[in-house]
Formats: sequence, structure tokens, C-alpha cells
Amino acid sequence: MKVTLRQRNQGGKTSLYLDYYHKGKRKAEYLKLYLDPNKKGKHDRELNKKTLQLAETIRAQRQIEIQNGMYGFRDNEKMKGNFISYIELLSEKRSTSLGNYGNWKSMLKHLKAFADPKVTFAEVDKHFIEDFKEYLDNDAIAHSNHGLSQNSKYSYFNKLRAALKQAMKDNLMPKNPADEVSAFKQGETEREFLTLEELQAAVEVDCDMPKLKTAFIFSCLTGLRWSDIKKLTWSEIQQSKDLGHYIRFTQQKTKGVETQPVSEQAIDLLGERQEPADRVFKDLKYSSWHNLKLQQWMMRAGITKNISFHCARHTYATLQITAGTDIYTVSKLLGHRELKTTQIYAKIIDNKKREAANKIQIKL
Repeated sequence: MKVTLRQRNQGGKTSLYLDYYHKGKRKAEYLKLYLDPNKKGKHDRELNKKTLQLAETIRAQRQIEIQNGMYGFRDNEKMKGNFISYIELLSEKRSTSLGNYGNWKSMLKHLKAFADPKVTFAEVDKHFIEDFKEYLDNDAIAHSNHGLSQNSKYSYFNKLRAALKQAMKDNLMPKNPADEVSAFKQGETEREFLTLEELQAAVEVDCDMPKLKTAFIFSCLTGLRWSDIKKLTWSEIQQSKDLGHYIRFTQQKTKGVETQPVSEQAIDLLGERQEPADRVFKDLKYSSWHNLKLQQWMMRAGITKNISFHCARHTYATLQITAGTDIYTVSKLLGHRELKTTQIYAKIIDNKKREAANKIQIKL
């Protein structure tokens, strides 16, 4: 788009305006700046000169804004795009990450319940974000027919913030309106896990889906996420004299490249090695049906906890800390970027210690 400074006679004075031209379309922005050609004095000429310089400065600024995707025809057209459709697209891009995908889908469900299906980017402003936050806080209903938990509010609102941030990167919005709205505070997280005795009990009973059982136990022994186990190939399982067996892979969630030492027992669990490009857990799937089979397997082992596949990763972390592995090492094994993420597991163990201490009671 080209921006040109032009002049137009208006009532004896010359009005300065910007002429925007793009693909055969024009629009004008009047600057409310005027030249007076009738006055010839030195002072008047100097005033006209400064006014013209100011107008040229504004023109140059507008041109820069256009190049940065902040102004003009192109952005006006983009801002007319459907915001809900964009969120749907972002959600589908996260389909390979089980837990993250579920949170995006849930956020999208609540966004659709809250907003007009034809809402455009132009309508997503600070007030829209504030109203959606209030909806999550007071009106949104979870599967249990109760209000959302604090962590659900925190997660869904942050997913929307992430979507708006991506929209800025995609030059669909000039700024992120969520930056002007405070986020929900994160609540205490309840992380279910298996004790060593419970894990042993699960190992000793059958599961209707043997591959799912193997993958779950492998996660308990390595701490790998579902998304990383699903895409794991034999070429990523390596061995050296110094390190023994290890997995060299890129985390699906964080995109960080990790070198994860694994035990001989975990490797033996996988059976005979296949071709390098083959997936270790070929055709492994996970859905509500698979989760039901996982629950049934746990019940056969006498475990009544609400166990999902991700609980295997929690199990690995808590068993490592229980065994005396320091929090820093556990953080590195899990691939956490921040130590505070791992400290949640240490807090769980501290709570278990307090519960154990209170089990010994005598009559005084």
C-alpha cells in the first residue's frame, strides 16, 4: 500500500490529507492541518513549512505502521475474519498432545457457548475478554454440572490468551487485548499417582489392551508423556558405553531436545528391536474407550484411584522423589523448564509423609 501526502483547497486554506491506495481502492485521512497560501510574511512561511514537515512525519509513520501490519486496508479485511474458526484451527493443530488438546477443545466449547458464532477479530477487544473471563468465573458449567474449578478457569483463559498471541504473530490483530486483563490465579493441583506397591499390583494383572498396558508401564519407568511415547521410534532408543540405554528425542510439548537415560528394565519391556524408522508403540491409540479399559485394568489390581495415562508420568516423578532422587535431577529427567513445576511433586510427598506420621497413635 502506498501513502501519499496531498493537498486540497478548502475555504481559502489548503487542507493536508493522506491518500491511501491499495489494489484499486482509495481512502483519505484528513490530518486537520492547514497551510495558508495567502499569507506571504516570513513568520507565515515558516509556519507553513513546519506544518508541512509535521504532515510528512505523520505520513512516514503511517507507512511504517502499514508495513508492520497495524493499519490500512489489509488489516481491515483481516479483522473481519471469523475468530471462532481461527480458534478451531489452532485447536486441531494440537491434536497430537492428548491433555493439551483436551484443554483447547474445552476452551473452544465454552467460547462457543459465550460468543456469537460470527464474532470477528475486530470485535475481540478488552471488553470481550473481560466478559469471557466473567463467564468462565460465574456462568460456565463443567461436565459435573457444577461451576468450573479454579484450575479449569486458569487453563481455559490462558489458552485464549495464547490464541490471541498467535493471532498477533499471524498479523491478524494489531495487539493482544488480553494483555490488559488480569489472568486467573492457578489453584492447588491434585496429581494422582500410583505407589510402588500399586504399580507392582497393576503389572501382575492383565489388561484388555496389552499394548496400552506396556505403554503405561513404560511411562511409569521413564516419565515420558503420552505424546512422546506415541511418536517414539526405535532410532531414538540408543545405547553407549558411558550412558547405557537412553532416549534421544524432541519433546512434543516443549519442543526441547532431550537425552533421557532409561533403565534396562524399561528397555526389556519393549521386546525385540525393530527397524529404526518403525514406531515402538505402533498403532497405539488413546480415547475415552481406552481410558475406560485403563480404569478397568486398575480395578482388577485393586486400585480405586481415578487413573489416566498421564498419571504414569506423575507416578515416575513421585517414585523418584520417594526413592531419594534430588528435586533438580527429577526436574531434568522430566524435561521441565522450571524447577517450580517439579516442586509440586515434592509437596505431594511431604503431604504423604505428614499423613504417615499421623497414622501412629497411642493412648496417653
